[in-house]
Amino acid sequence: MAKSGRTIKNTFVSLTPRSLYQLFSVSPLTSLFSTKKTSPSLSIFVLSFLVSFTFLGISIVRFFPSSQDSIQCSIVSPTPPSSHPSLSSSYSQIILAVLLAGINSYNESVPRVGSTAMVPLPVHMVSGNLSEEKKEFWKQPDGKGYGPCLDSSIGYRKRSAKISMEKIRFLVVVATGGLNQQRNQIIDAVVIARILEAALVVPVLQVNLVWEDESEFSDIYDVEHFKKTLRADVRVVCSLPFTHLKAKRIIATQIHYNVSPLWMRAKFFKQLNQERVLVLNGFDSKLSKNLPPDLQKLRCKVAFHALRFARPILQLGNQLARRMWIEGPYIALHLRLEKDVWIRTGCLTGLGPKFDKIITQIQKSQPQYLTGRVKMSYTQRRLSGLCPLNALEMARLLKVLGAPRSARFYIAGGEPFGGTRALQPLTAAFPNLVRKEMLAREGELSPFLNSSSALSALDYIVSFNSDIFIPSHGGNMGRALQGHRAYMGHRKCIRPNKRTMLPFFDDPSISDEEFSSIIRSLHNKSMKPELRKKERETDLIAYPMPECMCRHGTGVF
Repeated sequence: MAKSGRTIKNTFVSLTPRSLYQLFSVSPLTSLFSTKKTSPSLSIFVLSFLVSFTFLGISIVRFFPSSQDSIQCSIVSPTPPSSHPSLSSSYSQIILAVLLAGINSYNESVPRVGSTAMVPLPVHMVSGNLSEEKKEFWKQPDGKGYGPCLDSSIGYRKRSAKISMEKIRFLVVVATGGLNQQRNQIIDAVVIARILEAALVVPVLQVNLVWEDESEFSDIYDVEHFKKTLRADVRVVCSLPFTHLKAKRIIATQIHYNVSPLWMRAKFFKQLNQERVLVLNGFDSKLSKNLPPDLQKLRCKVAFHALRFARPILQLGNQLARRMWIEGPYIALHLRLEKDVWIRTGCLTGLGPKFDKIITQIQKSQPQYLTGRVKMSYTQRRLSGLCPLNALEMARLLKVLGAPRSARFYIAGGEPFGGTRALQPLTAAFPNLVRKEMLAREGELSPFLNSSSALSALDYIVSFNSDIFIPSHGGNMGRALQGHRAYMGHRKCIRPNKRTMLPFFDDPSISDEEFSSIIRSLHNKSMKPELRKKERETDLIAYPMPECMCRHGTGVF
């Protein structure tokens, strides 16, 4: 048999035309076209058989995804799924359902919005002889009836029929920065494609020179899931069509901050109609935080549904999360103690003159790395809440909030500057600290060691599944997890109120009892859902209510 350009693995549909002819040549079908006379009953029997066979064929064809959908943007070799550990707790049935839902979602040819979200493991019900402070610490927020709600308007859905089939205008986006900075740009890229009524080419991830990460989109995210989830909103393609490869391209690198949909259309729509290809390079999420309701919901759909991690990352991340979860409740700490963080924030490490001198020298010799408010001193920056909490400050905060010494912590983030010494105050107060390198078995992390984005994605998944998440310093990952956890069930997230609490940390005149009362009162917001404040231009991905969540409405689940 001659080799065809495409291999169809299913043997049921891998018949050649000659095989089909042979199949029908020995079937009763030939009697319909033969010159020999046949009885009426035999003809009726043959027609009935033919109709039944036709319906069977249609059902089988409908069962398999179309060839259009089955074409992959890139080849990924997923790791084989491991057997699930046996669960002795009362959550075993719930967990099994969650795990099976995650596995089955890969087999959906047309995923429903409600089935595309990453579902976290259930929170633990902490009980026993605990103090009121510790009970309050583990207590989860009351969601007040809010749940995911992404219903779009009739006008949006009507326009979707045309936009989702777009084959003339194309948007190419180059995303820069780390994992979560790129994630924000990808979210806005989809929204901009919708605004410009253009097809979106799978975003290009720029090589990260700081972390030397050369990961492509398909290395980090599930491309086919991304395309299918957004197929009703924007057409996503793997590459420019041949007819557009030689087209003159509009390359935009200078975009103002906080631009509106009207500005984007006025700036690019006419040119895009003429040139057919627009390239946005380094636009760094400059789209306005306040968009029309349908576009805000599209943002949430991209962030919480379409951007699912690639299967090898998702499988290992889920395995690491289960290993933490099976031992009981755990807290995820996103500690920003890496060398580059201290340099960029203009802050000092608190590890002594030796380490602070190294950071100060780099800050002075490379001032371009400093992010904003250059003229502020270290003390001013710290008291303004612009510095990450160090290990000593984090340990003190956790004690005041009621975290038990026996609590288990997952430490997300890169290698801290200063190594084990940087974590020593936290380790002394809470000895059960775990990193992904400790959770992973031999060889499991090997495929991802050259990809800082993949390693960050693993941290994201384990933190997403934790009972409590605490970021030491805002940042893109902290905001993304805060919103994602709120969207998927209002899981507790404690955001240290650094600007307000640090003056009390430095005041020796306050008694321990008064200090504890003040710090706990400053973090009461973690026990209730927070609505996004439009007037402050707050991030929708961190605060998805009320635009993407409704109360007692028709949710996506």
